[in-house]
Amino acid sequence: MLTDQAHAFADQISKVIELVGVGIIVLGLLLSTIAYFRDGLGSHDWRSAYERYRSNLGRGILLGLELLVGADIISTITAPLTFASVGLLAGIVGIRTFLSFSLETEIEGAWPWRRARDAKGGSDTPAER
Repeated sequence: MLTDQAHAFADQISKVIELVGVGIIVLGLLLSTIAYFRDGLGSHDWRSAYERYRSNLGRGILLGLELLVGADIISTITAPLTFASVGLLAGIVGIRTFLSFSLETEIEGAWPWRRARDAKGGSDTPAER
């Protein structure tokens, strides 16, 4: 009985986190679009405004995806563990993690293993790319 209540509570928490993740993605889209038009109309430099728009939009999506992955992990507590459910979860987490990695690389403009070295002014030989 107590276990069923704990599972129900974890399931509700998971749903709330999913809604927050979706809300952050939508809010990020809206705020990024508003900032894009404000910057573009204000400076008439649409190219720079577009670059900032892509970065801001990507950050909103990235944050939302991280919350969605967290919600998926929490939801495994409430689901019966079968090979199919674990495989489905692994697929969803894998896809969302790949999307997060791709978005972060696009936003930062460098591979994760190069960011620290590039910040320190490290060498840029072809073998290290």
